[in-house]
Amino acid sequence: RGMRMIKILIADDEGYERELLAEILDKRLGREAEVRMVENGRLAVDAASLWAADVVLMDIEMPGINGIDAARQILAQRPECKLIFITAYSLFTYAHEAVKLGACDYILKPVDPDDVERAVRRAAAQAEAQRQLEAMAAAASGELLESADNYDKAAVLMGKVKKYLQHNYMMYDISLDSVSAILNLNASYFSSLFKRTFQVNFLDYLTELRMDAAKELLRDPLRSTAEVANMVGYESANYFTRAFKKKVGMTPTEYRRGAAQGRGGTA
Repeated sequence: RGMRMIKILIADDEGYERELLAEILDKRLGREAEVRMVENGRLAVDAASLWAADVVLMDIEMPGINGIDAARQILAQRPECKLIFITAYSLFTYAHEAVKLGACDYILKPVDPDDVERAVRRAAAQAEAQRQLEAMAAAASGELLESADNYDKAAVLMGKVKKYLQHNYMMYDISLDSVSAILNLNASYFSSLFKRTFQVNFLDYLTELRMDAAKELLRDPLRSTAEVANMVGYESANYFTRAFKKKVGMTPTEYRRGAAQGRGGTA
């Protein structure tokens, strides 16, 4: 059984932009996606909830309710919905606000079809990972606790947890407690199960994922350290810098310099 069709809602007050995005999604995703369009934030809130959208592509600068406020209302009603913001402004004006809300990506106008496809596929994979984890939790939590030595079930469950973390490491509020809550498992039991399965504790594993992503992002000279911190799940740039230095052995700035020289010294 393949992944079910992704429901994608496009919210933009400019007709041309809506049509362009719909065309890109049709070309790139075809039958994998069902697309609907609305022209303002108020309609986006209603449609996302009533139609049960998986992913919302939302312009930030809309008259009436802007994209950030609409997103806040959508997530209040439908927390599992994945949001991708589209903006003509430089990223960082909104980055902090958007990521804090739980946006999984943002795309700059004029939109690049590759960026749109990448962001939507990533958002859909996040939604699917969460769905699988929750389905698994509903089926497994009770009996898993009663039979701690049931390695097969535990291994399958931990495989889903790993996939969930790989797709959601950039969320600020992801933690041992938040994941054990999804699974209806006692946090210390979940912690020992995680360590037994992966030979590393939960926080170290999450930090590793975040630092690998940060190294990739730091290769782009136009992204500030604060922006990179935001994009890998840290609200504080200072805390991110300390964590990066501890893990990688140099500051993000030093790492960026080394990466630039490694590319041939002309950056």
